[in-house]
Amino acid sequence: MSTPGPRTAQPPHPDGERLSKRMTALGLASRREADEWIEAGWVKVNGQMAVLGQRVQPDARIEVDPAARQQQAKRVTVLLHKPIGYVSGQAEDGYPPAVSLVQGDTRWAEDRGPARFQPGHLRHLAPAGRLDIDSTGLLVLTQDGRIAKQLIGEDSLVEKEYLVRVALRGGGRLPPEALAQLGHGLSLDGVRLKPAKVSWQNEDQLRFVLREGRKRQIRRMCELVGLEVLGLKRVRIGSVVLGKLPVGQWRYLGPHERFA
Repeated sequence: MSTPGPRTAQPPHPDGERLSKRMTALGLASRREADEWIEAGWVKVNGQMAVLGQRVQPDARIEVDPAARQQQAKRVTVLLHKPIGYVSGQAEDGYPPAVSLVQGDTRWAEDRGPARFQPGHLRHLAPAGRLDIDSTGLLVLTQDGRIAKQLIGEDSLVEKEYLVRVALRGGGRLPPEALAQLGHGLSLDGVRLKPAKVSWQNEDQLRFVLREGRKRQIRRMCELVGLEVLGLKRVRIGSVVLGKLPVGQWRYLGPHERFA
């Protein structure tokens, strides 16, 4: 019995949308997952086996084999308390990546989740958002494209909460109008920032709640109103909190935990 050759892409339809993009828009999978599932033969369009590169109409009936869902369910998400001196993504300028801290002996002893650590959990484990090298706090690393899209997709509305220790250049107290400006009215790189919630946590620490994550955003916002950032810690992403997780340790996202 001969083995069938690899499936090839159908010619692009001038009015169609790429199948993997359509699946992402429908919330079925991330683009990478969709391509993997199509290649594995787990996706049908209008009852026919899908092929990589296929384009579909908006009313196309897309079916996903339960085997794909089972594979997706095995993908893990890790919550790490990132220390200062680690970069969120790939190693750079001699600084180690945060994922290097995810090892069997650095798992938080109080993590009671059912998952058992195995090296396969490090495969494709990538940060869903960033914390700069001088910041600490909650960093999410995930194998699940749906979670990455939820946290860092263009239309993400998930809140991120930070505690930021600051000092006003030249001394004194931050004027109320400058505090109001931090909440709404600033632009970075020519782009108006989304409204934020900014309030005093104590006499030298501000609480920021953002719904976006531009590069070094809080530090740059503070610079615009004359504040120097002395320390920055992320304590919450959506409904998931850093809690008592020790610096440099990690735990699995629990089966019933959701960011939103």
